[in-house]
Amino acid sequence: MASATQIKALLQSHGTGDDERFYAIALQVAAAQARRGNEALAHEIKQLVDAAKQRKSTPKSVQSIFHVAQPQGEAAELLELVHAGWKVADLILPPPLKGRIERIVEEQQNLSRLKEHGLQPRQRLLFTGPPGCGKTMTASALAGELALPLFVVRLDSLITRYLGDSLSKLRLIFETVNRTRAVYLFDEFDSIGYTRDFTGDVGEMRRLLNSFLTFIEKLNSNSLVIAATNHGNRLDKALYRRFDDLIEFGLPDADSIWQTIRARLANVPAPKLVKTKVLKAAQGLSHAEITRACEEATKEMLLRGRTSITTDSLVSALTERRLFLNH
Repeated sequence: MASATQIKALLQSHGTGDDERFYAIALQVAAAQARRGNEALAHEIKQLVDAAKQRKSTPKSVQSIFHVAQPQGEAAELLELVHAGWKVADLILPPPLKGRIERIVEEQQNLSRLKEHGLQPRQRLLFTGPPGCGKTMTASALAGELALPLFVVRLDSLITRYLGDSLSKLRLIFETVNRTRAVYLFDEFDSIGYTRDFTGDVGEMRRLLNSFLTFIEKLNSNSLVIAATNHGNRLDKALYRRFDDLIEFGLPDADSIWQTIRARLANVPAPKLVKTKVLKAAQGLSHAEITRACEEATKEMLLRGRTSITTDSLVSALTERRLFLNH
């Protein structure tokens, strides 16, 4: 067992809030037990210390979200809880687009005030645009800004080959939407939201789309429901009037490209980048591809033992991403 001195030190560190000292002493106790042959007890103490450190490193708002908002039963198989680690300030978007996102946040933060006047905040959102241009990150930022959990709908679990099964699962998702306030993301939404005139349509998918239209129109909660697609032109036109706002994302312009690069290399030495060359190489790439190129250039710098990222290495990484996309 712990010595009297160790127990005294544990109480002192706990009383003063010195967590690091508390953990260190607890690990000393574990080491002493291991030397005495009490391996199981030593391992249990170490696990308790690791768990305590993990809880301390997670903000209380995130802890409560993960503890309270976990879906239960079959809903847990349909909804994936994703850590929302972004805020709206982290988004690199054109000012008009970012302003619309901020307006959504403001309305959600003033739910009661709006409803007192018979008004509904925006809560049914449709995100369209090319891959890697910020749709998923924006959903995460909205969740983070509002301190709400972010649930991503698992379409592979939702869409089945059994008649009627998909409909019951979709109903279960919207029951959760109405019961638990959160941000719900239907990513790659075109897989169920494509036009009902599509020649390859089957009855089950048509019924699934019709049910989605009914459920979202009758939404009875303070949750945010976001449908995101890379193929907005494929969506059924009836969908558009069911949403409160259509947010169209595009490839970044020159200013956004440079902001993205500076943000991704903020902690990496890159003092002499030639802006014109970098912008030319990045033109037409998405935020995600630019981020990937910055990561590749950083890895090359570390592996080659260099002290900073050069213009040539970053241009080479950007060019490589373009060639990859072209294939």
